[in-house]
Amino acid sequence: MTALQTQIPDQLLQQAQYLVQQGWNANIDELIAEAMRRYLESHHDAISEQFIREDVDWGLKTYEN
Repeated sequence: MTALQTQIPDQLLQQAQYLVQQGWNANIDELIAEAMRRYLESHHDAISEQFIREDVDWGLKTYEN
């Protein structure tokens, strides 16, 4: 596991704390990890496409030289 330090708007933190208090998540750490996981899953195709484009661009530049 890696520890992260970040800044988020106060209102967003309050909403997250409310969800934890209501039992939706065990704690803030779990809530943030789940939110990141869902974000990455929902953007997987776009992220993969971007990585592929960057690899192709790199390969073309390397081949040209």
